[in-house]
Amino acid sequence: MKKTKTYPEEVYWNDTWVRPEEAFVSVFDRSFMFGDGIYEVTPFYAGKPFMLKEHVARVKYCLQEMNIVFDTSILEDLMLEAVNRSSFSEEDAAVYLQISRGTAPRSHFIPEKVQPSLLLYAFKVDLANFENRYWKVMASEDLRWHRCDIKSTALLANTLANEAAISAGYDENLLFRNGFFTEGSHTTIFFVVEGTVYTHPEGRQILSGITRKVVLDLCQQLSIPVKEEAFPVDGLASVEEIFLTGTTTQIAPVSSVTIDGKGLFSAQKGKITTRLQEEFLRRTRG
Repeated sequence: MKKTKTYPEEVYWNDTWVRPEEAFVSVFDRSFMFGDGIYEVTPFYAGKPFMLKEHVARVKYCLQEMNIVFDTSILEDLMLEAVNRSSFSEEDAAVYLQISRGTAPRSHFIPEKVQPSLLLYAFKVDLANFENRYWKVMASEDLRWHRCDIKSTALLANTLANEAAISAGYDENLLFRNGFFTEGSHTTIFFVVEGTVYTHPEGRQILSGITRKVVLDLCQQLSIPVKEEAFPVDGLASVEEIFLTGTTTQIAPVSSVTIDGKGLFSAQKGKITTRLQEEFLRRTRG
């Protein structure tokens, strides 16, 4: 189901805080023309950031991969300031930031000496009761570009995949390439088979999820065996549990998977998903 979004109270645009209607981007900004930029979303639980340094580290990695020179040392303080300035500084929230390569005459090659632009703002998000929500998902072919490890603003393929799911009454679209699952349109996928957790290995086919890292750490803490390898679509019949992770998704159990109108997986939340959710709650709310 589609949910109505509202604009933030204010945004940080390059070097000042302004109201959204006062922030303007040039038509020659490369994020507008090419999707030439990166973004990040960082969660705040009751006003406190979670995995803040890890989120900033991912920003730095993406900038390096795209050869955008930007001083990331300012980001942590700005994200904290964004939440503290908001009307929900002690509630659950998240901070969105976007860094564009900047404004320059249009060219397919990357211009020299372009000044990057920064957009950053806090927004309220409901992070409670994720453990009680069950996701009904579909799956389809992964048509995205081959650098999914970069959190690029060029998200057309992701948004089309997500729209296909939402408009058909599903919560998410799981993507597969060459017969193997990669990730969801905006989530990481985990499968449980005979007590072992499977998830796609890091690399260019998936985003290096921060919540993914937390789950892998929890599995080690709980002595749950893990295999980081691509899981085959035709292996769904052997799957006992599926759960999805993401910054605002957190750890969400999947109740059903449909491909081409055929239901290929159906289950209730299993014990491994439950244990991971319990430990995740301790980390985020403890």
